[in-house]
Amino acid sequence: MRGHLAVATEAALAQGDLRWGIVGVSLRSPDTRDALQPQDGLYTVVTRSDVQGRSHESLQVIGAVKEVLVAPQQPGKVLERMSAPEARIISLTITEKGYCHDPASGQLRLDHPDIVHDLAHPEAPRSAIGYIVRALALRRTLGRTPLTLMCLDNLPSNGRVLANAVRDLATVIDPTLADWIATHCSFPCSMVDRIVPRTTDADRQSTSQALGCEDAWPVVCESFFDWAIEDHFVAGRPDWSLGGARFVDDAEPWERLKLRMVNGVHSSIAYLGVLAGWAFVDVAVRNPALRRHIEALMQDEIEPTLPALPGLDLATYRAQLLARFANTALHHRTLQIAMDGSQKLPQRLLSTVRERLQSGLPIRRLAVGVAAWLHYLGGMDEQGAPFAVEDPLRQPLMALHQAAVADQWSDASVAGLLGFAPVFGDLSTQAAFVASVKAALHSLRVHGVVAALEAH
Repeated sequence: MRGHLAVATEAALAQGDLRWGIVGVSLRSPDTRDALQPQDGLYTVVTRSDVQGRSHESLQVIGAVKEVLVAPQQPGKVLERMSAPEARIISLTITEKGYCHDPASGQLRLDHPDIVHDLAHPEAPRSAIGYIVRALALRRTLGRTPLTLMCLDNLPSNGRVLANAVRDLATVIDPTLADWIATHCSFPCSMVDRIVPRTTDADRQSTSQALGCEDAWPVVCESFFDWAIEDHFVAGRPDWSLGGARFVDDAEPWERLKLRMVNGVHSSIAYLGVLAGWAFVDVAVRNPALRRHIEALMQDEIEPTLPALPGLDLATYRAQLLARFANTALHHRTLQIAMDGSQKLPQRLLSTVRERLQSGLPIRRLAVGVAAWLHYLGGMDEQGAPFAVEDPLRQPLMALHQAAVADQWSDASVAGLLGFAPVFGDLSTQAAFVASVKAALHSLRVHGVVAALEAH
């Protein structure tokens, strides 16, 4: 949010539309609140680019954030702000796992621990979906205007995923509330594309030195910024086009472009990079075998599945994307991108896999990304160095991986991994998918990342 939504909102404020401001809410950690509160919500966006091998940096102080709250510590205040007459838009940037949904089907998981809690205690929610349903219930009771609910996370048809989750929970709690939401609220789909690595202590130190004053929580990002959003707002919006957004009738083509070309390739780089011991994306992309692999992955297997977009030249887009990945100034960690793979693979890689299989087309390079994720679940790179596997479905996935290791990666044990329905759905019934992933997994395990890629 602070690297894109707030930046675009700041642009609208700078043009004189002072009706808008952002109340940030953290569902878990107080870190952002504790850092920004002494700074009156001010923070720096540090834009880093790589121009002909030389790093360039620009700084912008953002003032659009008026307040930051921590939901577990201030649940009443969070609900008060969400149900206030002045509130017009609730946006979400909570990562894929924050929607408490099944990643393969997209449906809300009523057995998710946070949703189970929110069903039992609807007036004291824990999940983002629970907070939204409770806030909308309060707005209806108080006779206040409806809201626009805006998802900014990397999910296909993300507005509809959010709408389904909200309405599913509301239906169980109060079916009349679900009807009110469906009639009065809007859920525009959107696509946000900007690489924003996790802020490090070194980033804080260098930013503070450049500013001449301390910034406890700057945001580092690339100069590239693209935001396509459907213009369906029931209670008004800032003119985000002043900050680089584009308002569209249908965001789905832009979502597909980003999920498959940017996120799908990013995940493939991340899992292969972690296994090879390449800590940063730019380091991984500088390896000739990996660069050839991802370029061919985009050109041969992903681009044919993309819709035509007015004014978009895919060859130029691909070259620009490779340059973005190779940005030496960002220091984007492969382990950061590798997190929560069970929530990311269905839309980043497996949707493309399904489409190509339906057309009888090969998936050799897509299968490498899937196989790299399965291999990554072992938590050790090729040099024998351990790393943490962070995933909400870590326990069942690690158990399946350990069973495969114990069974010396037999066909049955690999089939057990590929039969994990929350990620793969029914793909394990597709013989071409199973065969391609098995072959790629064997090559990675036996020969290592570089040799496996060179063989492809």
